[in-house]
Amino acid sequence: MRSRTFRRLGLLTAVAALPLSLTVACGTSATAARTSAAAPAGFDLPRPTGRHAVGTTELHLVDHGRPDPWVQGRTRELMISVWYPSGGGGTVAPYLRPGVARALAGETVLGMFPPGSVDWAGARTHAFESAAPDLRLGGRPVVLYSPGFGTLRGLGTAVVEELVSRGYVVVTMDHTYEAALVEFPGGRVEAARLPEQGPERLKTAMATRVADTRFVMDALEELAAGRNPDAEGRALPRGLGRMLDLSRIGMFGHSAGGIQAAETMVGDRRLDAGIDMDGTLQYAEGDLIEAARKGVDRPFLLMGAATGGEPQTHRTSPSWGAFWDRSTGWKRDLNVPEGSHYTYTDLQDILPDVDPSVHVPADVRRDFIGTVDPARIMTSQRAYITAFFDRHLLGRPGRLLDGPSPRHPDVRFVP
Repeated sequence: MRSRTFRRLGLLTAVAALPLSLTVACGTSATAARTSAAAPAGFDLPRPTGRHAVGTTELHLVDHGRPDPWVQGRTRELMISVWYPSGGGGTVAPYLRPGVARALAGETVLGMFPPGSVDWAGARTHAFESAAPDLRLGGRPVVLYSPGFGTLRGLGTAVVEELVSRGYVVVTMDHTYEAALVEFPGGRVEAARLPEQGPERLKTAMATRVADTRFVMDALEELAAGRNPDAEGRALPRGLGRMLDLSRIGMFGHSAGGIQAAETMVGDRRLDAGIDMDGTLQYAEGDLIEAARKGVDRPFLLMGAATGGEPQTHRTSPSWGAFWDRSTGWKRDLNVPEGSHYTYTDLQDILPDVDPSVHVPADVRRDFIGTVDPARIMTSQRAYITAFFDRHLLGRPGRLLDGPSPRHPDVRFVP
């Protein structure tokens, strides 16, 4: 087992040598999985439970004047998706962009899915591409989402769709040349191009992620002002900008994405509330990120797991403890003792669906998503994340975050 810092960041052990491989640092390898079935296994995400239909569209953003930190001579560019309440209707959006899905089909993914074993191309969301926004709702709070180090923005889709069905606009982002794969307009796919592992690489990645987040918020301000920030000027759903209430912005992320939420809040007052899902707030032992050294003064939710290693709570993790002690805003620490690091991603849904065909060894499955009931914990994640943003962006306190609930027996409140 590698160090907690690397495991909790979700680092890709082979990303520099094999940029298309989503092999993560969890003590597994591509040889852990057995031979896949002849036909690729499909999977379904849970349906969102709110009353709003989900629309989605993507934008290509170019940050003119900011050099890319990973590839010399390139200007920083990103792909984001905007998910929003809509009237529904139209084409159902794919789970992954076509070029990304094709590339993944030829690779061993996460060290457990052999090439061709999972039907990435056939997977669908519950969102309608470029559907008309439901402008009757007026301006909606905006929530940003960022994935773990080296992974794809699509891995948070189950929670993203739930939030949108509950009335939020959610913006998901990929971090180019760090993410294993990013597809741009015209079918161009860029793979990760990272140097060797180490604290300096992590510091560069986090500084880049924070700059990416601020740039995305700048682009949303352009969109809300009636301008189109898409680099190609592609048509956007009419009235989309009018749905953005940028006076209420939250952010959540898995692993490095959660660290990114905390770190961005330190220096950018536009973020009103944040969630870190199992991301350790340090670069290396004793080398805390700025947010852990300073804390934040706005609402923040820590969500940790335990299986496969020691529990990550503010009582067991020095970096979380430092952040907790220095943060003066509303805060909670939730832990899933029978979960694991990738419990906080769509893998919690995908792996049980494809497991009967792919035959993932029990210990590998445990390392990634633990032994918690998959459907029950995804329901709980959606409930707690929605309750947090309802409380702090919509002013609806509710009671779910006040203490343990018999409806969510897998979630522990850490005092």
